[in-house]
Amino acid sequence: MQNAHILLPDALVVLGFVIASRVGDFCSEATNRRLTYLIALVSSTAAGVWFAIQSSDPHHYYFFSRMIVIDPFASVMKATVSLGFAVSLVYSRRYLEDRDLFRDHVFLLGMFSLLGQLVMISGNHFLMLYLGLELMSLSLYAMVAVRRDVAQSSEAAMKYYVLGALATGFLLYGISMLYGATGSLELNEVLKAVASGHIDEFVLLFGVVFIVAGVAFKMGVVPFHMWVPDVYQGAPTAMTLFVGGGPKVAAFAWGLRFLVMGLLPLAVGWQEMLVILAALSMIVGNITGIVQRNVKRMLAYSTISNMGFVLLGLLSGVVDGNAGSAASAYGSAMFYSIIYLVTTLGSFGVLMLLARRNFEADTLDDFKGLNQRSPVSAFVMMVMMFSLAGIPPTVGFYAKLAVLEATMNAGLTWLAVLAVVTSLFGAFYYLRIVKLMYFDDPQDTSPISAGAGNRTLLALNGVAVLVLGIVPGPLMTVCLQAITHTLPL
Repeated sequence: MQNAHILLPDALVVLGFVIASRVGDFCSEATNRRLTYLIALVSSTAAGVWFAIQSSDPHHYYFFSRMIVIDPFASVMKATVSLGFAVSLVYSRRYLEDRDLFRDHVFLLGMFSLLGQLVMISGNHFLMLYLGLELMSLSLYAMVAVRRDVAQSSEAAMKYYVLGALATGFLLYGISMLYGATGSLELNEVLKAVASGHIDEFVLLFGVVFIVAGVAFKMGVVPFHMWVPDVYQGAPTAMTLFVGGGPKVAAFAWGLRFLVMGLLPLAVGWQEMLVILAALSMIVGNITGIVQRNVKRMLAYSTISNMGFVLLGLLSGVVDGNAGSAASAYGSAMFYSIIYLVTTLGSFGVLMLLARRNFEADTLDDFKGLNQRSPVSAFVMMVMMFSLAGIPPTVGFYAKLAVLEATMNAGLTWLAVLAVVTSLFGAFYYLRIVKLMYFDDPQDTSPISAGAGNRTLLALNGVAVLVLGIVPGPLMTVCLQAITHTLPL
């Protein structure tokens, strides 16, 4: 317990949740809403900055009978999801106020989901990884269904819940098989037991299949993607951002804990599964997105294809056994997941900026002539679309290049070629939005109203995507150092 101060940023999120849940006992409902929002914003921002400062510490700290680990990888990823949650709150405020959803329970569910993500990222024990998953998922199910009077939201929440329960069953079954084979649930002990070679490999691989299925569902990759488009389209746009932002980064970190830190000796088995999942995700995500007219549904298929790229980096680190190549591959996947969050925040930030009371700006026609109505919003959206398409000088280009380089170094040339070809299909629907914004006449000429803080943050988001594309070195260095100091390479 002499290192208990390492847990203070996590404790800050918990403390913020506890205070926010009780503040309503001492003030009016309107004041309670504002205070809950501010507590959620301040606690997540402060925790994110604290995590970022803490990430420079290369040591590993274990707590609660080694069920929780704080290492550089955990600190960087926690900083990412915490700050991403804070930005999501700022972007969504006006949207929630216009729909009478600016309520304390929405922010409490969001904070509980953030807490689950933090547990997922720091889990060093199968049960703790499962607990973090459930803390996050149960909160997100409720957030998707927050508009109880809208049938589409309720339907999306039910699909998410039922399929999520099925994926959880797969995960628990895989964990039970690994526990029966290795006699432990701690990642380090499981790694040692599997590496010993004294366990029936058939039983281990059978358990790995179910764990990969659970990881694939939470990342939303094919063929476990069926919930993603419906949830993205059916949920309120603010809730879509809460589902499609930080949780995807946490799911990547969660999957890396499971597969690399616990099951690395079985890499040959799960790598072959990830190859199939990555290839299918890039094909389905990029091609199916072309025919979508709803922008949120289009971004859902974009998420599927982007998660395919993340899997490319994850599977490329186990091919040749070289520690340097492995660190580069895992670092590129980590870098890509962070960049995915930054671009997702900007894209949905523009969507909520264009929306207004009783109107959702979620179709392609809503983006026609946007440059004439709001040049700054159009520019930010163009930068986000260029980044998602992998066009320089945006950071998306460098992120894709880093992953493709890792894939080529792993000898998976055909998979790298497939990624490039499918990305060309994906570029079509990204650039289509740019064409509509700059070369079509607007169908909606109503003024775009937003606070100065919202506009400023959105502009900074766009600048960040450009600056990180021009100078990606510092962030990539942070990712590589976090991987090198954390994983058993």
